[in-house]
Amino acid sequence: MQEGTILEWSVGEGDTVEPGQVLYRLETDKVEMDVEAPVGGVIHIVAPAGSTYPVGAPVATIEP
Repeated sequence: MQEGTILEWSVGEGDTVEPGQVLYRLETDKVEMDVEAPVGGVIHIVAPAGSTYPVGAPVATIEP
């Protein structure tokens, strides 16, 4: 996998998220999958849904 498209965010800008909570739905050339929060905190979304990003590109930050 070299890139993926964010289909939709399950959380909103500034929401408080918990570890394991689904953040967004990702589509690749082979699968669709949910991406979960690795840590808890306040999320700041930097990549809008509907766009394609390379693997490793930051799409959000989570402040503790």
